[in-house]
Amino acid sequence: MTRVTQARQQRPEQHPIQVIAHRGASDDAPEHTLAAYRKAIEDGADALECDVRLTADGHLVCVHDRRVNRTSNGRGAVSALELNALAALDFGSWKDRDETESPDWDPVPGELTSVLTLERLLELLVETRAGGRPLQLAIETKHPTRWAGQVEERLLHLLKRFELDAPPPAGSPSPVRVMSFSARSLHRVRDAVPHLPTVYLMQFVSPRLRDGRLPAGARIAGPGMRIVRSHPGYIERLHRAGHRAHVWTVNEPEDVELCVRLGVEAIITNRPKQVLAQLGRS
Repeated sequence: MTRVTQARQQRPEQHPIQVIAHRGASDDAPEHTLAAYRKAIEDGADALECDVRLTADGHLVCVHDRRVNRTSNGRGAVSALELNALAALDFGSWKDRDETESPDWDPVPGELTSVLTLERLLELLVETRAGGRPLQLAIETKHPTRWAGQVEERLLHLLKRFELDAPPPAGSPSPVRVMSFSARSLHRVRDAVPHLPTVYLMQFVSPRLRDGRLPAGARIAGPGMRIVRSHPGYIERLHRAGHRAHVWTVNEPEDVELCVRLGVEAIITNRPKQVLAQLGRS
């Protein structure tokens, strides 16, 4: 019996830990590409995670970095480029193709390299949920940005258009949650749609929040794995304060074990298939 299995059996009252695919199945496919998200769904992820930035012409695209230099063959800030310019770039060839090919996976070539809009990812979410699978999406707004407030405004407009902003049925989770390192961003979201789950992401824990409190507008804590390793007692303090913990980015087996022992509610990982297998859900 593995330590993960033992920990699960010691916490029978808890729901299974949610496995969230970080930028899609980004260990197998180029991050934030449609292929990475299709692979995550195929692998059985409970939810998908994406970062969003606003282009110069007002489109939300799934790109992590402020600039496109690392993940494309182009240069420049996302906020200074229009969608047509981003669509002309290759967002996948930077990743070793040997890592993206496997005998049981045959991605559509264009889906490995094209920039992904949030609109298209929401279409995939709705299509998957319509097929009977309760897939969820965690959307991270990136800050600071030259488009202060407009990112949230455009995001909420898209959620309304896809009918993803309505309160879920009683007892059912929301299909979408919004995450950010910016408490101000989460406050904007909560003001507009009070029932939408919000996750306050943290690279470190500020002294005023060490007792488990969260900023106004945040409902769920999103500590980085480094915090969890260095201060495992922080998870208990969060739980005592009535908050859930969604931990990022959890890729190593020993980190998965630690998260299980501490009773976190969600694991955000580049390797959803491996984590699900370790949790006995493959």
